[in-house]
Amino acid sequence: MRILYIDTTTNYLYGALWNKDQVIESVNIKLDKDLSVFTLQKISEMLSKQNIEPKEVDKIIVVNGPGSFTGIRVGVTIAKTYALGLQKKISTISSLQAMAASSKTEATYKVPVIDARRGFVYAAIYDNQNTPVLKEQYLSLTALNCAIDNLPGEYTIITNDSVDIEKKEQYIPNFFNIINLYKDKEEENPHLVNPMYLKLTEAEEKKQSEIS
Repeated sequence: MRILYIDTTTNYLYGALWNKDQVIESVNIKLDKDLSVFTLQKISEMLSKQNIEPKEVDKIIVVNGPGSFTGIRVGVTIAKTYALGLQKKISTISSLQAMAASSKTEATYKVPVIDARRGFVYAAIYDNQNTPVLKEQYLSLTALNCAIDNLPGEYTIITNDSVDIEKKEQYIPNFFNIINLYKDKEEENPHLVNPMYLKLTEAEEKKQSEIS
């Protein structure tokens, strides 16, 4: 099965091509504000290097959040357009799942963390079988630290952000682990694939405060 993996939830493009149980091409590049400009081009370059036509991809795995609101929309839009236009299978995973699957440590618990600013984070806690112990959520760093303190074993924090927390491990995507773990995840209707922000946008928060 040929799988295209897309993650634009940060200022990086993380992409990979999978075929015959191995990663045959990948991209890990910081694009910052140019994500919307160059992501499709970089994906096309990956396919071209392996002489694979877009129509020959069997499935798309797209990371649909949490993370950068703009970045999430870029990846989700490309994946949905691809799946709808070429009638391909599509599955979603979260950025936190991808981070946990990429951990290099042997710790009992893996805690992927993304800075959400103002003392809040996007986070989850997984055991060493990648089963969620604390579901993905938007919460205060204080609340996360309390949850970590109650863990009955060793843990590692997986993050690329400057959050005030100990035992940090840099997130470097392990494309093989991610795709191998989620390649058989149930497919979704492309029309129903949407960004997973975990919190309201600033505009939504402002509107809600005005209503209340």
